[in-house]
Amino acid sequence: MTPNAAEHRFQPSRRDFLLTGAAWALGGLPFVSRAAEPQAKAPAEATPKNPYADAVFVAGEPPLPAEGSFTFAVLPDTQFYAQKHPDTFLAQTRWLVEQRERRRIAGVLHLGDITNSNTVPQWENARKALQVLMDAKLPMCLVPGNHDFGPGGGCADRTTLMSKFFPVAELSQASHWKGNYDKEPDRSENSWHFLEAAGRKFLVLCLEFGPRNDVLRWAHEVVGAHTDREVILLTHAHIYHDDTRYDQVRFGKKQNHNPHTYFAKAQPDINDGEEVWAKLISRHEHFVLTLNGHVTNDGLGRVVTSTTKGHAVPQLLVNFQMKPNGGDGWLRLIEMRKDGTMQTYDYSPTRKQTNASKQNQFTIPWA
Repeated sequence: MTPNAAEHRFQPSRRDFLLTGAAWALGGLPFVSRAAEPQAKAPAEATPKNPYADAVFVAGEPPLPAEGSFTFAVLPDTQFYAQKHPDTFLAQTRWLVEQRERRRIAGVLHLGDITNSNTVPQWENARKALQVLMDAKLPMCLVPGNHDFGPGGGCADRTTLMSKFFPVAELSQASHWKGNYDKEPDRSENSWHFLEAAGRKFLVLCLEFGPRNDVLRWAHEVVGAHTDREVILLTHAHIYHDDTRYDQVRFGKKQNHNPHTYFAKAQPDINDGEEVWAKLISRHEHFVLTLNGHVTNDGLGRVVTSTTKGHAVPQLLVNFQMKPNGGDGWLRLIEMRKDGTMQTYDYSPTRKQTNASKQNQFTIPWA
């Protein structure tokens, strides 16, 4: 935490399930540096003993947005859909297009690990599913995850097929696309977008996994040039499952899969959640939300941190890849209400259920 920054948890403690039935999660495994295995085989799809120990299932879809409200749809970690369950990925994007008008969906926000192994067949499956959004001209913002980088998705380096299957020349044709990282004009891993709904104007900032220092320089310039916009940050790794930010200096091996533990060669030019907070978010007063995936265990976390000037920034982790069938089709809807709050709903169009547990369905202020 940066000096004078106040950090607030939404709940006094994590629920007991993290200490009992969910001991299957990766958070309980020994820490292993990915740098030691630059081309390690991507992990197999998880098969937890009781993946729904904490669930409160409600049949059917979440309620429609209140009058004057609108929705952001969140797609976290679709890696196993791209690898093994492409029909589920298609079901998600088709449902979002069908719901666009009813739920006033302002944009679809993907949190990275689009694929599991950074291979052509998996990118083809991802492209087919996301093409549904593109054909409908439903605004879509993408970031890459660690599994989208390097040979076999091992994140040995920053090579990726993302720009081949989602090229800048094509993505930039969308009206919401405003630009990408100035030093890599032909790469789509870092970008920024304008979204608008119900009179609110947003800048969605999309950053690569473990963003480099110069990428943060570019992001700082973009955000600073648009102080009239409320900023939403998308990046693959930011909040950990225990409601803290990724922080290599403070937590070290107590946090699994920090961005600093990836890439084959020692690369000091990597920033984790705490460093992104200190170098970028805390320097501006118009960030209103951050979203990330990546983390396993229960795949859920949230924290609010205030800047030195007292501006509170909600930061959310959401990831469903540990559920059966690669994630059981779960996605998150964030209803942005005119009363100044955000209401989350987690829904699966394949299960046709809403999960109303207190970790999946909650209300927070949105600055």
